[in-house]
Amino acid sequence: MRSHLLNETTADLYRRSVTEGVDRVAAKLATTQRPHTGISVDELAPVINGIDLDKPLADAAAVLDELEDVYLRDAVYFHHPRYLGHLNCPVVIPAVLGEAILSAVNSSLDTWDQSIGGTLIERRLIDWTTERIGLGPAADGIFTSGGSQSNFHALLLARDEACRLVMKKALDEGRELTKAELLPKLRIFTSEASHFSVQKSAAMLGLGYEAVISVPVDRNRRMDTAVLALELEECASEGLFPMAVVATAGTTDFGSIDPLPEIARLADEHSAWMHVDAAYGCGLLASPTRRHLLDGIERADSVTVDYHKSFFQPVSSSAMLVRDRDTLKHATYHADYLNPRRMAEERIPNQVDKSIQTTRRFDALKLWVTLRVMGADGVGSLFDEVIDLAAAGWDVIDADPRFEVVVKPQISTLVFRYVPQGEDVRGDLVDEANLHARKALFASGEAVVAGTKVDGKQYLKFTLLNPQTTTADIAAVLDLLAAHAEQFLGESLALHR
Repeated sequence: MRSHLLNETTADLYRRSVTEGVDRVAAKLATTQRPHTGISVDELAPVINGIDLDKPLADAAAVLDELEDVYLRDAVYFHHPRYLGHLNCPVVIPAVLGEAILSAVNSSLDTWDQSIGGTLIERRLIDWTTERIGLGPAADGIFTSGGSQSNFHALLLARDEACRLVMKKALDEGRELTKAELLPKLRIFTSEASHFSVQKSAAMLGLGYEAVISVPVDRNRRMDTAVLALELEECASEGLFPMAVVATAGTTDFGSIDPLPEIARLADEHSAWMHVDAAYGCGLLASPTRRHLLDGIERADSVTVDYHKSFFQPVSSSAMLVRDRDTLKHATYHADYLNPRRMAEERIPNQVDKSIQTTRRFDALKLWVTLRVMGADGVGSLFDEVIDLAAAGWDVIDADPRFEVVVKPQISTLVFRYVPQGEDVRGDLVDEANLHARKALFASGEAVVAGTKVDGKQYLKFTLLNPQTTTADIAAVLDLLAAHAEQFLGESLALHR
């Protein structure tokens, strides 16, 4: 069994095995005709459940043959131009090279003595990102597993910073306020279009879902700052404390960017932590033409970025950045066996001092290799392409009488709905037709689109992150969706006649 360990004696086996695996994937990518085969859970589950994991196969080649049947053949391929579903991007080759290197070396980015070089590369990329945001010389941050963890981490810091400041003020006024007394009075403000991880984070932080105040959006699906101002005033009048205002730079459904400068002003007036969830919109930081869409983000106390969305990196690659590195101490814990206090005094850079994770992959390497090969402008220009595509896609949908589109895109998401022509059809049937169209399209394997609800109604969604997608692809998928919806409505109306 030692022959399977990666070391100096097995380097040739490693090279052959990985090369064969790469060849299989490359062949699959070169011949994939559609983003999904349309296989169902009921078809695939028995095949996978029937595999006896206690009986290994003869060699890696046999395993790759088996993987063809249980994974590679039926995987959803995000590189296909008709994958228009979720926030999954095609990945750039330099990042995949970085992934191969980091997996083989297997550095753990918690302490310096496990990640020499890796620690400094990660720190340099954090500095590079905070410089792009404009957070200032005291900024810092940490790589995370994704946007949800980044949002949770940021709100943990916001919670403890709010507690520190409010309790200090109370003490200065001659009264003592405990953390247990304060927590139920903390409130988080975010738009109704923000990511669900804000609510989940509030619950996990002991504040409860009810601590999150949902602020309505305007017709462009951006946070209504007039309402935010009123909610913040009401919070203060009720003796509650505005812990944080969470702005979104690229909502999941609409790609809308909240009015960041105005939100920053209101957060500052009410001494609230400002967090910007830029998991989706962070690609604008590298855009040669559209960086101005993030104006105001530099005033945030913390920012979430997902490189594995609009920087075209493999999952996972995310980061949480802060304006003031001292606030990261709210998540610091010193363990004698790992990162004793003396290491900080000796200026040994242990990333675990900043992280809510201990063991962490060297995900920063993917971005490092990408930037060293392509440059920031190269990455940003790819994101610009999909934003241009979304604008052209809006024109296509808006001109099509079979569909109504909600709002012009700020980034690269289009939310729309099939609407039957020439016949009065009940709203619930129209909802069912749109839902059916999405499911039927996925089952066909010809394309993948997402769905959501807007004002209680069922809508469809194109999330455009592939520069290879064209307006011809968009038009073809619209035809497929309309055909499925029309067939459903025809059969449903016939039954009710």
